[in-house]
Amino acid sequence: MRVCVVGCGAVGALFAANLAQLEDVEVWAFDVWEEHVQAINDNGLRLSGAGEVVGRLRATSDAGDVPSCDFGIVATKSMHTGGAVAAVAHAFAHGSVCSVQNGVGNEEAIANHIERVIRGTTFPAGKVVAPGHVQWDVKGDTTIGPFEPSPAPMEAVERLADACTRAGMPTEAVADARGPQWRKLIFNAATNPIGALTGLSHGRVCEDTALRALVSALVDEGKAVAAAQGIELDEDPEQLIDYAARPEVAYDHKASMLQDVQARRETEIDFLNGGVVRFGREHGVPTPLNDAVTALVKGLERSWAA
Repeated sequence: MRVCVVGCGAVGALFAANLAQLEDVEVWAFDVWEEHVQAINDNGLRLSGAGEVVGRLRATSDAGDVPSCDFGIVATKSMHTGGAVAAVAHAFAHGSVCSVQNGVGNEEAIANHIERVIRGTTFPAGKVVAPGHVQWDVKGDTTIGPFEPSPAPMEAVERLADACTRAGMPTEAVADARGPQWRKLIFNAATNPIGALTGLSHGRVCEDTALRALVSALVDEGKAVAAAQGIELDEDPEQLIDYAARPEVAYDHKASMLQDVQARRETEIDFLNGGVVRFGREHGVPTPLNDAVTALVKGLERSWAA
C-alpha cells in the first residue's frame, strides 16, 4: 500500500510517522515548507511526547514528484484544501482520499478533484516544534466513512482504517461518519475560539465558570444544527469537552486556533463556527453565539493587517 499525507503539519505528521512504521506501507508526504521537507528526508519525521516515534518516509514540496497512491490523507488547514488537493490529484486517479481535518466543507473541496472521497474525523493533536519534529500532545481515536456524494468503496475505507490502527492510530470504519464529524465540529467550535480569544489552554477555559457556560451554550447551538440535518451524534460533545480538560488528557493543550492566533496566522474559524452558522441558516436554526464568535475572531485577524 502506498499512502501520501497531504499537509505534514502536526496531525499529518502523526499519521505519516506512525504509518511509516509498517513494513507493508510506503509513505510519502507533500508539504510546501521546504525546511520541514528537507529535515524529514535527512533525519526522518520525529514525534515526541505522547509517543516517541521516528518515521522514515519520502517528503517533497514538488507535487509532480508524488507517485500514484492507493490513499491520500489530507491534513492541511481547511482554507488550503482545494489548492493542495488540486496539485496532487494526479496521484489519486485510481485511489481514495481521506480528510482528517477540522471543520466542515473539506470533503466537498476534495471531491472537486477526486472521485473517491472518505469523510474523516480525528482527535490526536500536537504541534510542530521544529522542522522534522512534532510534539504529540494528545492521543485519540479516528473515525472514517464514505463521503456520501462521492464515496470511496467501503472496502477501501476498511483497508485504510486497518493500516492506521496497526500503526498505532486507532481508526474505526463506519458507514456514516457524519455523527463523529459533527461531534468533533461542535467540540472544536465551542472550545477553540474561546481559547484563541482568551489565550487559555483547554483545561483553563473549562475551569472558568463563566467561560464553561459559554462553551455549553455554543454546544447547544451546534447540537440544534446537527439535529436539523438529521445527524445523530455518536457521543455528547459535553462529555468529550470535560474528558479533554483532565490533567492527563489535554488540560494544557493549546488548541490549533490559539496556536494560529499566537503566530498571527489565518484561522479556520470559517470552517468551524462559520460552518455551524452556514448550516444553521440553511436549516432555519438561529446561531447567534456562533455568529458572534466568528465575528470576534475575524476581527482579531483583521487587526493584524491593520
